[in-house]
Amino acid sequence: MKDSSYIGSKWKKTVVIEKEPRLAPFIPDTVRMNELSLRSMLDQYGMVYVKPVHGTYGNGVMRAERRRYGYAYQLGEKMSEHDSLKSLYASILKDTGGKKYLVQRGIHLLLHKGRKFDLRVMAQLSPQGQWETTGVIGRVAAEGKIVTNYHSGGELVPAERLLEPYTDQVREKLAQLAELGVITGQTLQRRFPDVYKIGLDIAMESNLKPWILEVNTRPDPYIFRKHPNPKVFRKIRKYERAYTSKKL
Repeated sequence: MKDSSYIGSKWKKTVVIEKEPRLAPFIPDTVRMNELSLRSMLDQYGMVYVKPVHGTYGNGVMRAERRRYGYAYQLGEKMSEHDSLKSLYASILKDTGGKKYLVQRGIHLLLHKGRKFDLRVMAQLSPQGQWETTGVIGRVAAEGKIVTNYHSGGELVPAERLLEPYTDQVREKLAQLAELGVITGQTLQRRFPDVYKIGLDIAMESNLKPWILEVNTRPDPYIFRKHPNPKVFRKIRKYERAYTSKKL
């Protein structure tokens, strides 16, 4: 039986949340990939992420950049250099395996011990039917990797520890992320009524502006077992059970 709460298309989810005025300022420019859009995005931003429309755990994600004398992109730990955009695009197309891809403005992630990190924000429908952010945790990329996903070798680290070197307003930043989680959940549920949980992948630049890189409607709750406060994981599981029991 098809899970109607799962929305697999990154493009569909992006189109929906971009229309919410409270979210639009936090969404990086994202377009469908073709040679023209890749060129335009690289000309505008210098660095972009190339992502499969359908995909999980960071699989297939590439980081492409315009350099002084050409172009380059990274997939996994492999770097590929090219002297023209046409050559770059042809190589990326081979790596897509015929799948549809998006191009997203590249956000330069903050670093923890020299490795890139982002934040996962978990928001859920509460037993009372209200959206609530139930957890935030940091994900640090493995050495040499461009994706932070735990399933791709990333390390789970408390969000507070990751943000403390960058700001003395950690609590305020986490509150902002919690609000983004709630608004995103509400926005997606209006369009897709069966959605009851989401995982936001949030990047922060050096100015600490949050960017919503992606929204997952089947987020892994078990990464929150690594949260320093065990009550966080217990609450996430409690909300999950409460919702699924109502559906039965």
